[in-house]
Parts: sequence; structure tokens; C-alpha cells
Amino acid sequence: MKYDLMCVGVALVDNIIRGFDPEPVSASGYRAQSANLSAGGEAVNTAVAAAKLGLKTGILCALGEDPAGEMVLNVLRKHGVDTRSVVRAESTPVTTMFVRTDGSRRSVTTPAHRSNFHPEKDPSLFTDARALILGSLFRTPFNDPEIIRAVLENAKSAGQLVIADTKLPNDRMMTLPDIADSLPHIDYITPNEDEARWFTSQDEPEAMADVFLAYGVRNVIVKLGAKGCLLKNEKETLRLPAFMTDAVDSTGAGDNFAAGFASEILRGATVEEALRFANACGAICASAVGAGAGLVDREQVISFIETHSLRADE
Repeated sequence: MKYDLMCVGVALVDNIIRGFDPEPVSASGYRAQSANLSAGGEAVNTAVAAAKLGLKTGILCALGEDPAGEMVLNVLRKHGVDTRSVVRAESTPVTTMFVRTDGSRRSVTTPAHRSNFHPEKDPSLFTDARALILGSLFRTPFNDPEIIRAVLENAKSAGQLVIADTKLPNDRMMTLPDIADSLPHIDYITPNEDEARWFTSQDEPEAMADVFLAYGVRNVIVKLGAKGCLLKNEKETLRLPAFMTDAVDSTGAGDNFAAGFASEILRGATVEEALRFANACGAICASAVGAGAGLVDREQVISFIETHSLRADE
């Protein structure tokens, strides 16, 4: 196959404002500790991280023929991501991120995020890969049950391993029953704890996983932040602690986690080994400002695992 991994989903520019002070310094002026622009979006973050980890990676996303789109393309190409499947759109979305000192964040988006992007129209753009990652299940373009079903059916017909990350719905409210016929095509679904709680109405990670499993998802990974992660399938339940590290900015940590997990699963690692590696990728990402600033390469992650302690109290 042409690729190890194909990433499909959102591409944008992140305007990251860290340490925003809500108290005005003048009639119309505010201050923050820092501000920077970076290529972002779940598909971009995951593709760049996967390429850094040594996977032959492609991306299918929509980018405007504008300066923001050129910026994202340059970042993708710089890190070795194949951009031949990129679809050109009217404009590139820009997200403004307000990042608190503890690494948590809030974002502001625009109508450009609702681009007319239809990855299902040409399956050849995403099926020539060993694995497929859907960056944002329940967000554009994967907030349309027909698009979700078409992409996943084509992926499974091509024999692809399917990993789906989730987001809370925004433009279009959707729930698990809305895509019940598509969920059995997903090999690994990776919601964070807040997302899993919202979709399942459960408070405990194992109970959250049970709901997804009941819909036919083969494996459920609930990302628990500083508490690590939990994997559950019909045969086993694994709970891995997080690594000790100082979080600076959690932007893209989940995308780096997904790339790390895919990297090791495709290399033949056990699920437990892949989860540990993924936890390390997420921790490294959160230790720097921006989704792509922390992770360097696979050797860095291996060294991180060998030199950093786990959170024994979680």
C-alpha cells in the first residue's frame, strides 16, 4: 500500500493565546503572556505526529487557497506528510485558542469550519493505506451519518484498520444512535473522559466503554488526562497511568496520542505497549505550546518512557 496511515478530517490554523488576562489595560486593550500561530486541526496534528514517528503518512482534508492554507500545507510538507489528497476549498478555518496556565483551553471558531468537504466522494483518496484515522467524529465532515457510513464502509472493504477520535457535537447535534449502523466498522474509538460521559451518560470509564461496545465498536479507549487511559473490549480491560510531566498546553495532546497508538499497533506492538507509547506522546505534546511543538521523533518518545515516572497515585 502507498501509506501506513491516512488521516482524514479537519485542517486549520490555531491562533494560540496563552495566559490571557481578562482585565483590560485600556478602553479596548487586553494583554496575554504569549500568542502564536500554528498549523492545527485533528487531521493535521495527527498526520504530522505520525510522520515524525516514522509512518508513511497521507492526509485528506480541505484547505483554502489562502495564506492560512499555504501555511498548513508548508507545515505538512516540511514534516514529510503526503498532501496529494488535499482538497482545495474557499477558505481555511482559523481557531483562536485561549490557553490557561494549567494547560486547559477554550476556543473560538468561525463559519469556515463548516466547509463543504466530502471525503466519501472519492474513496481512492483514503483507502490506499494500512490504517485510517478519522480525526473528529461528530464534527465536520463527520457530523453527517451518510458521510460517516460511506467512508467507514469503504475503509473496511479495503481492509483498513479504523481508528476514530471523537469531539463533542457543535454545528449539528448527534448521538450514538444516529450512527449506530456505522459504529461496528470502528476498530478503536478514542473519546476523552468528557466526551465519553456526554455520549454515554455514564460517569465511570468502564461503564462508558460498555456503552460503545454495546453499539459494536471493537475496542474503546477512554483518555483520562492526568489519570492515563482505559482500554476495554469484549475480552479484557486495561488501565494505564499517565506519565509525570508539567502540562503547558493540552492542544493536540489527543491527536498525538492517536498517532502514537497507531504507530505502535502498526509496528506489531501489543495493545498495552501501544497505549503506553501513546500516553507518552500525549504527555510530550502537552509539555509545549502548540500541537506540534513538543514531539520530535520516535527515539524521543522511547527515551521519555525510559526516564519519566508514572503517576502512582492515579
